[in-house]
Amino acid sequence: MSATTAETAADAPEATDRPALDDRTCERRTLRLRRRLERLIGIAATEGNALVPLRNGDQIFGAMLEAIRGAEHTVDLMTFVYWRGDIALKFAEALADRARAGIRVRLMLDGFGSRLIEKDQLAMMDEAGVTVTWFRKPLYLSPLKQNHRCHRKVLVVDEQTAFTGGVGIAEEWCGDARNEREWRDTHVKVTGPAVDGLAAAFAQNWAECHDELFDDSDRFITEEHHGDSIVQVVRGSASLGWQDMQTLIRVVLESAEERVRLTTAYFAPDAYFTGLLCAAARRGVEVEILLPGPHTDKRVCQLAGQRYYEELTACGVKIYQYQPTMMHTKSITVDRVASLIGSTNFNRRSLDHDEEVMLAVLDRDFTATLDGHFDEDREKSVLIERARWKRRDLLQRAREAAVVPIRRFL
Repeated sequence: MSATTAETAADAPEATDRPALDDRTCERRTLRLRRRLERLIGIAATEGNALVPLRNGDQIFGAMLEAIRGAEHTVDLMTFVYWRGDIALKFAEALADRARAGIRVRLMLDGFGSRLIEKDQLAMMDEAGVTVTWFRKPLYLSPLKQNHRCHRKVLVVDEQTAFTGGVGIAEEWCGDARNEREWRDTHVKVTGPAVDGLAAAFAQNWAECHDELFDDSDRFITEEHHGDSIVQVVRGSASLGWQDMQTLIRVVLESAEERVRLTTAYFAPDAYFTGLLCAAARRGVEVEILLPGPHTDKRVCQLAGQRYYEELTACGVKIYQYQPTMMHTKSITVDRVASLIGSTNFNRRSLDHDEEVMLAVLDRDFTATLDGHFDEDREKSVLIERARWKRRDLLQRAREAAVVPIRRFL
């Protein structure tokens, strides 16, 4: 982004300092949002969960591989992206090793997103006893089904520990976002009753791809309480009507009283969800959006979202573009008490077409950690300044207009 369209976040006006969040306000906001989510989505939240936010590949891959290597009963892994490189080999070897030890290991790959996986790694896992299945390989699908992808990222180990977030198995996610080759992303480690919800997300898609849904390795244990987080696991699937993922985002945006912070890799909403962001800003909620900047792997999707910058900034929404590398995190924090974290982007593809999963987390401390990440990332971003954005050149406007016919697929 050129200096004519943005200013550094450090130069932007500082937000008004907020008083500490008192316990009574926190409890009221938490209960209010919990009841709305449970009633309007129809999925009960679970108490007694412990969540550990993991930031970037160095933390994320280390924790996931440690869990896999320590598995004693079962390993279930589903991912959209499984590409090439050293990290892909490490995961393949870890999965194969557990299978050789007699542990049931299941791997589900999206037929489009994981098409670049090394064939020798597949052969190694198959020989070791890993059950590998594919979600909708494009070659064998009707054109009507090819647009429906499985974008969920879920790892469940021994029915007791789970991971979800935005990370795929590829070199792009390795490192600690130190340069443009190391993407910025967030995953979360989950223990407690919410693990069942993530296991169900895996099972839902596995049932479509494989004849055997469960076996004697599944113990169906009752999850013990590990912490204080209240968690609702929300699954999104392609639908002609209104679906749960859309309801989830609608509820949190319409319930916000103080602040909404949205981080997403792909920002290409429709007019309705753009309107929800504007409505929140107009009623006095501070709305901040953190997006990829010069480093993006889907420029066409970025253009689709930029078409809404003028409308959003006119309503008081602050839009930041992250500078060091690709921003791939998918999270929303609300009113310092609630967070959404998972695989869902703020675009039509995630909300209308793909299989997704998100955690709705009611936990002040967890939310404060994600807000802290947002603050740090914002310092490395530039703010879109409305007056300058309105003066963007005709070529930029033409590019934005050119992607309008296909934005529902982005």
